[in-house]
Amino acid sequence: MKRKYIPWAFLSIPLAFYTVWVIGPTIYTMYLSLTEWDGMTAPQFQGIDNYLQLFNDPIFYTSLVNNFKWLVIFMAIPVVIGLFLAILLSKEIKWARGYKAAIYSPMILAPVVIGLIWSWIYQPQGGLLNNTLTYIGLEELTRGWLSNPNTALYAVIGAAVWRHTGYVMLLFLSGLTAISPTVIEASRIDGASAWQRFRYIILPLLKPTTVIVIVITMIQSLRAFDFVSMMTRGGPFNSTNVLAHYMYTEAFKNYNMGYGASIAVVLFAIMFIFIVMYLRQIRKGELE
Repeated sequence: MKRKYIPWAFLSIPLAFYTVWVIGPTIYTMYLSLTEWDGMTAPQFQGIDNYLQLFNDPIFYTSLVNNFKWLVIFMAIPVVIGLFLAILLSKEIKWARGYKAAIYSPMILAPVVIGLIWSWIYQPQGGLLNNTLTYIGLEELTRGWLSNPNTALYAVIGAAVWRHTGYVMLLFLSGLTAISPTVIEASRIDGASAWQRFRYIILPLLKPTTVIVIVITMIQSLRAFDFVSMMTRGGPFNSTNVLAHYMYTEAFKNYNMGYGASIAVVLFAIMFIFIVMYLRQIRKGELE
């Protein structure tokens, strides 16, 4: 075998599996989005009718807006807190390993388990949150957190943030270990303040890790499903519905596979556009 074909020989099996399990189903989903199919009879091609129905569907718009709220909150809270905790716990402080393990521990639990835990925390009667508010004299703030359309979405996102923050912290910790201590020490000798070290040294050197964190956070927020399904099932009144859950409901509960596939295609397109735009911006910055 010629040397130039050796890499392709090693890649052939993974590429074959990727084609069968990822590319193939993706293309087939795009085809199904152009059909009317109940999952049992043969799909009936109907063109873009599903998409025309989709863009006149108020539940779709509610789910889309909820996904963007999820994205904004995920970008603001877990990323910022995770970076802060990573910098704090990268220093030589007492019980640092224990703190890291405690903060990361929610990632060990399945989202279903975390959903059950937080559903109990949010219980109107006997829940930890309402009991705590009552105990400290803020009884007027107690409510049914998951049954109130004004608070349900943020309550669900809160549970997801609790889980994701530890993961972000771990990623930033791995990035911080790659920064040479001599660089930090040199900045101290030159008289740089803590903020200047963070702004002009640590943050730029963390750029590769930040790219990974942002991309993973985007994907996690746009494909949110587990917590919604476990804690509210999209209610009350679709106030917590997201695209992934709405797709599941239409495809596997209402047996409207074609319509569910069209939601999946829209979700894929949004995710793809966001990630490509972000990576192109990062690439442009590196070239400059």
